[in-house]
Amino acid sequence: MTQIVRQRRRVDRLRSMLAPLGVAAITGAAFAYVGAVDPNQSGHYPTCPFLFLTGLYCPGCGSLRAMHALGHADIGSALGLNPLAVATLPFLLFWWGRWTLRSWQGRPARTSLAHPAYIWGLFVVVLVFGVVRNTPFGQFLAP
Repeated sequence: MTQIVRQRRRVDRLRSMLAPLGVAAITGAAFAYVGAVDPNQSGHYPTCPFLFLTGLYCPGCGSLRAMHALGHADIGSALGLNPLAVATLPFLLFWWGRWTLRSWQGRPARTSLAHPAYIWGLFVVVLVFGVVRNTPFGQFLAP
């Protein structure tokens, strides 16, 4: 009976790791693609619809070029293109690592970040970043 229980636990552990490892594989493939296909060359990626329609930079403008720069270990250029996107990467890696560890341990991947205050706080930061980067005094944030 213990052999069956151990085998069942292994299967459950592997099954619980599918989601975090799948996210890592998809993210790694996307990062590798952006690192290989230069977004600075026209024709590879579509234009930002917000920029196209309004002539203003959205909070995400410059993110592809920033990830391309990070893929080539050019942190300075990446920060110059979209500092908010670069600043969020350590947090995303931390939360992915926490999710992976909790999945490996068989514990639920609950997070306190789903609290509305955190969601609204992130929304305000992104909104303020998007507004400031389009003002004359925030031009250093423009890509």
